[in-house]
Amino acid sequence: MKMLFKACTFSVLFCSSIVASAQTVTLDYFFNRETHKDKNGKEVRFHYLWGERAMSGFSILGSVFRKEGFKLDSLETAPTAARLKETDVYLIVDPDRPKENPKPNYIQADDVTEIAAWVKQGGVLVMFANDSANVEVPHFNKLANVFGMHFTNDMQNHVVDDNHFEDGAISTKNNPVFKTAQKIFMKDICAIETKGAAKAVLKNKAGATVIAHAKHGKGNVVAIADPWLYDEYVNGRLPKEMNFDNDKAAVDLVRWLKALARK
Repeated sequence: MKMLFKACTFSVLFCSSIVASAQTVTLDYFFNRETHKDKNGKEVRFHYLWGERAMSGFSILGSVFRKEGFKLDSLETAPTAARLKETDVYLIVDPDRPKENPKPNYIQADDVTEIAAWVKQGGVLVMFANDSANVEVPHFNKLANVFGMHFTNDMQNHVVDDNHFEDGAISTKNNPVFKTAQKIFMKDICAIETKGAAKAVLKNKAGATVIAHAKHGKGNVVAIADPWLYDEYVNGRLPKEMNFDNDKAAVDLVRWLKALARK
């Protein structure tokens, strides 16, 4: 009986330790706050949301994070080191311009200071940009520049229509981050300039950096030229015969971020 009690106690403690050690990924809902009217005319949030199963959502990426042991969270207010204290990975995706939000929350100097302080203590920041016509670049770069990275106004991987998917192709063969994906799709994206400690992780056919990485204190920063892993392009609309591996790349990316995280 005592042995059974000890075994049960061990199981409870072991399972509790697994839950306690689970990493948290927090998705910004402050700098990106797009809304539209639903079928009833009500103004509702959309675009890059964990629970959004439409083509514009991050539900598939969220599922990948969950399968890799992450807890999903979101932040509706301006980030501070205190608010991010329990977060291991923080995603900022496609900050709003007035075109998407009449009253956008721009990244300010205080935000830069707070986020950089959190990264320095061991956080992993992921910055998803877009082409310059669809993302608020100037304020986003105030944050990126701290880590030696800069989103440009260049248009890369322009895809005219669905008959030209190959124009958005990028080879990931033998890339140290993308260990299972061989070829990914990123369309209408910017480029990333790097300096200092920041280094290119992935380049396109034209030689432009589309994913970059930098260490900052105990933490890490990853810059990506597009929010390319939303539901529409995690193989949702991608022609099967073209062998795009965005689904595999999502897993590869999440596993890399998990390895970078402090826990």
